[in-house]
Amino acid sequence: MFILEWLETAVSWILVTFHALLSPIFGAASGAAWGLSIVGLVIVIRVLLIPLFVKQIKAQRNLQILQPQMKEIQQKYAGDKQRQSEEMMKLYRETGTNPLSSCLPILVQAPIFFALFRVLQGMAQDKAVGVLTPELVDQGREALIFGVPIYGTFLNAAETPNPTATHVVTLVMIILMSLTTFITQRQLIVKNTAADNPMVRQQKLLLYIFPVMFAIGGINFPLGVLIYWLTTNLWSMGQQFWVIRNNPQPGTPAFDAKAKRDAAKAAKKSGAVSSTGAIVPDVVEPPKPTRNQPKRQTRKKRKGA
Repeated sequence: MFILEWLETAVSWILVTFHALLSPIFGAASGAAWGLSIVGLVIVIRVLLIPLFVKQIKAQRNLQILQPQMKEIQQKYAGDKQRQSEEMMKLYRETGTNPLSSCLPILVQAPIFFALFRVLQGMAQDKAVGVLTPELVDQGREALIFGVPIYGTFLNAAETPNPTATHVVTLVMIILMSLTTFITQRQLIVKNTAADNPMVRQQKLLLYIFPVMFAIGGINFPLGVLIYWLTTNLWSMGQQFWVIRNNPQPGTPAFDAKAKRDAAKAAKKSGAVSSTGAIVPDVVEPPKPTRNQPKRQTRKKRKGA
């Protein structure tokens, strides 16, 4: 497919560019140079996806605003799923809301993820993919991270120089990848989703399905792909934490927490905080009392007297 070939070329070019920058520091055949090149790929991709992330935030906010209307439709047409679906789609059209927008970053990353898989798989087969040259493929095959080649997988550990290290390192990475996926999804549901949101049940289901899927599929992922996905999860956690803290959805626990922080800041500006945490007003010292003392007479006036 042309699109897949184009993505393989783009992904391999980014890897080669970062590798060229890092090789003078770490060495062309070092695991650090290739591992950090994959981290660099994540940074480039996530920066390019920022516009989609903004759309995702807007879509989630619109869906939150529409919750009362969606709930009303569900109650009104509880016995007619087809009519319920039609009314939901009508509501989305009238309000210009696309529920799929909240999934765009994940959907867009899937082909990139597969393209990186193909590039590393070609390296495992001693085959140049994209803009990689045979020399770069050889350097990539020599690169080791904790004694494991970046193309090594849990299943093909026997084909790597150190099968035990490959099993251990890839297993640890699979666990970390699944755990960070779970934490990222849970953070979104617990802090930035209203309790009356009808989509909560589906989100909670995905909360457990995605980590299990990654755990099962992870045994086929090369170490480089595991590094890519773990780095992506860490980026998502940080980005999501910032958004939830500074721009939470209305009617969510995060929104209430932000309102309390804003109120505390406003109170702090207008007063002082006591040691117990209570706000007390600023204490203004009263002016010191002045005593009306008689003026001293000058020496000349006393003599004249």
